[in-house]
Amino acid sequence: MSDLPAVAYKVLTGPQMAELEDARLFKGAPIDLADGYIHLSTLTQLTETVDKHFAGQRDLHVVAVDLEALGDAVKWEPSRGGQLFPHIYTDLPLNVVLAYGPLERDADGNVLTPVAG
Repeated sequence: MSDLPAVAYKVLTGPQMAELEDARLFKGAPIDLADGYIHLSTLTQLTETVDKHFAGQRDLHVVAVDLEALGDAVKWEPSRGGQLFPHIYTDLPLNVVLAYGPLERDADGNVLTPVAG
């Protein structure tokens, strides 16, 4: 049994969220397309990712992704500070999304995860 999480998170802009909902598939943000994989974050990495890469942006959304459903398309690779980050080497289909919603923060500034249903 792996110690790696089964769920990871993708932050999307409003237009990217619309793409996922309308096309039922997200091909990636510009950075994802340039790197050849879709960048995700674990729960413990999520707030730092938002603060570092999305500072000052509005109309952001958080998508919870079922990594197990993506199987071998998920690769855990070192990135920021040597931490392992989940990267997916395929498009992100809506059917592996467990929940999504607008990016919100708690009183301490931590990004809240979306709640399904």
